[in-house]
Amino acid sequence: MPRVKRGFKARRRRKKIMKFAKGTYGRRKSNFRRGSESVERGWVFAYRDRKVRKRSFRQLWIARINAAVRPLDLSYSQFMSKLKKANIVLNRKILAQMAVQDPQSFEMIVKRVQAAA
Repeated sequence: MPRVKRGFKARRRRKKIMKFAKGTYGRRKSNFRRGSESVERGWVFAYRDRKVRKRSFRQLWIARINAAVRPLDLSYSQFMSKLKKANIVLNRKILAQMAVQDPQSFEMIVKRVQAAA
């Protein structure tokens, strides 16, 4: 029985993985075993960090809102509580953008929240 060298199919599979290993350092870009380890590890980090990015942005928005409401004699938690009681439906991303880019309108929202509570 002739031995199978697995030429075309195996080469196509290896090339597909090695295309992702381009730009890596050392043997990882040329050696299939090292390259596939590197690529799979990268995919694991990418999958995990897509979730972590959402956490990080939420932390950033909360920090920005907190920093913006502190000079107006409120804490972040008090502000969010009063915001809900005043039936103002704005998410943290929009509030943080307003606090950074348009402080006057953000201050108007804070005044309205304080008046409602």
